[in-house]
Amino acid sequence: MQSNNRLLDDIARIASGAVGAAAGVRTEIEALIKDRLQRVLSESDLVPREEFEVVKAMATKARMEQEALAERVARLEKEIAELRARTTSQE
Repeated sequence: MQSNNRLLDDIARIASGAVGAAAGVRTEIEALIKDRLQRVLSESDLVPREEFEVVKAMATKARMEQEALAERVARLEKEIAELRARTTSQE
């Protein structure tokens, strides 16, 4: 019986050591992946969120101004067409 207990203890120690080694490998792999991702992101030409939001707001404002100008041009073209129509009908 005692030899069975020693065998089980040895197996438990080996398994525990294997689990510990696997956890260490996992930690090391995670650290390597994190380091690699940080390097890739730092080398990328990414825009900070704040800058993106500022440019997005500028684009939205420009689009609104362009739409307002397009409406104004359409109104003016309509007025010009009406004036031309009146001028030609009076002749």
